Amino acid sequence: MRMSPASLPRRAAAEFIGTAALVAVVVGSGIRADSLSQDTGVRLLANASASALGLGLLIALIGPLSGAHFNPVVTLSEWWSRRPENGGREAIAYIGAQLAGAVAGALLAEAMFGRAPGAWATEPRAEPHLLLGEAVATAGLVLVVQGLRHIGRPGLAPVAVAGYIGAAIWFTSSGSFANPAATVGRSLSDSFTGIAPASVPAFAAAQLLGMLGGLVLAGVLYGTDRASGEPNAVEARRTG
Repeated sequence: MRMSPASLPRRAAAEFIGTAALVAVVVGSGIRADSLSQDTGVRLLANASASALGLGLLIALIGPLSGAHFNPVVTLSEWWSRRPENGGREAIAYIGAQLAGAVAGALLAEAMFGRAPGAWATEPRAEPHLLLGEAVATAGLVLVVQGLRHIGRPGLAPVAVAGYIGAAIWFTSSGSFANPAATVGRSLSDSFTGIAPASVPAFAAAQLLGMLGGLVLAGVLYGTDRASGEPNAVEARRTG
């Protein structure tokens, strides 16, 4: 059954809700892991598993409405690749909704576990090797999203994107935030998944550099089709 395209306000609302839910899953699973074990490996396994599962489900559920970006990096890379009509206005609306949703999701997770919402994280994450890991994580995410569009396999997005993030949490030094909005939200949780506010600008810069790297890699592998107006994985999910 083909869905009618959603209005921009509805798509922005979907991005807000989806990003809030995703950050609540990431932060909440980190808080839960903190309370269950002091072993870093066990906590990372719990957080990675919950994050990947939650992300996959949210992409499957919300993808047909907004494309399920939940991430300014994905929104910007999609806009740059396709330059759709009114894409600039959509990108601004999406990014605003994602940032607001990330903050709401982090505060919700804190409240669910009886913690005072709004406590700043204290974990510094601005070391050069962590920023390199974050750039690599983000480049890989953008390459996965772009690659699915180019090969015409949008139906794989829930599994492929979630699977990549679950793996990247393990294989990158940064823990693969790969999402500026989620990074802002995670600065509001002093827990296993938190990031000190002072580290947020450097992390966001690394993510944007990673986005550019992912776009370059996608161009090398698949070429560019900005002028063609070819529908991508996001549009196929939205209209199919």
